[in-house]
Amino acid sequence: MRLLKFFGIVLIVVAVAAAAVCYGIYRRNDQEVLTLDGAARQTREVLASGGSYVELKEGVTHFELSGPADAQTVVLVHGFSVPYYIWDPTFTALTSAGFRVLRYDLFGRGWSDRPDATYDPEFFDQQLLQLLDALGIRGPVDIAGVSMGGPIAVNFAVRHPGRVRRVALFDPAYGPAVSLPWKLRAPLFGEYQMCVKIAPTLAAGQREDFVHPERYPDYFEDYLPQMRYRGFRHALLSSLRNFISRDSTRAFQQLGASGKPVLLVWGRADQDVPFAISDDVRKAVPQAEFHPIDDAAHVPFYEHPEIVNPVLIDFLRR
Repeated sequence: MRLLKFFGIVLIVVAVAAAAVCYGIYRRNDQEVLTLDGAARQTREVLASGGSYVELKEGVTHFELSGPADAQTVVLVHGFSVPYYIWDPTFTALTSAGFRVLRYDLFGRGWSDRPDATYDPEFFDQQLLQLLDALGIRGPVDIAGVSMGGPIAVNFAVRHPGRVRRVALFDPAYGPAVSLPWKLRAPLFGEYQMCVKIAPTLAAGQREDFVHPERYPDYFEDYLPQMRYRGFRHALLSSLRNFISRDSTRAFQQLGASGKPVLLVWGRADQDVPFAISDDVRKAVPQAEFHPIDDAAHVPFYEHPEIVNPVLIDFLRR
């Protein structure tokens, strides 16, 4: 009995020590030390990003709207974690071409709120729908999405066909439902993995979106500030669990059946959503006008705006 009691005490001590070590690792890696609120949005760091804010049902959304009020509106939807500055070259080109252009930060990213919510297709659909309504944009818009923004744009187009005229997709996330590793699916353990394993690699991981990342040093620096505000990791993990892992093929097939004009642009060197997947997207959306881009990875419109912008503008003007 004494031996059993001794081993029981040892196990308790080991468990407490292990828990303390894990907690220490968590605290060391936890970058989320600030709260994104009205006061935070008045700091020099946030003000430098520009844009405006509007209160929606789930919280405040950061957006930028530019161009003539009577011009055709183009909505730009960013991807998994890089905020709306990913569209800088496209936004400038489209406004210069005379379009009215709207870009915004998805909830949980950039300077939009980070609500404690389930980040699923309905959640992202409602954010965009409420944003358009709040800004008084009622007529059919053209919508462009990159990476995860692709299925967000596709979902919006098939759910609200009367509010979308044309769709442009850049290296869109696409595919049947996939099961995340148990380490990310498990409650608490997923949050721990997100903090100590995944989040610390996110900024450096953006370099894989480019063939020539050395040409864009400011792009990677701009990513870091958003990571310090509470709720960023929750938004990404919930998106993995409830959006990225879901089957998106049916929505793409519905877009194909709708007959809406679709532009599909893909970087041949994409490592995030491999170029071969473009074949599957083209089967689902047979009317898509396809443009493969050489010497470009996941963000061809950023690496080669001199090629992609004229293609996009021509598509939108037709």
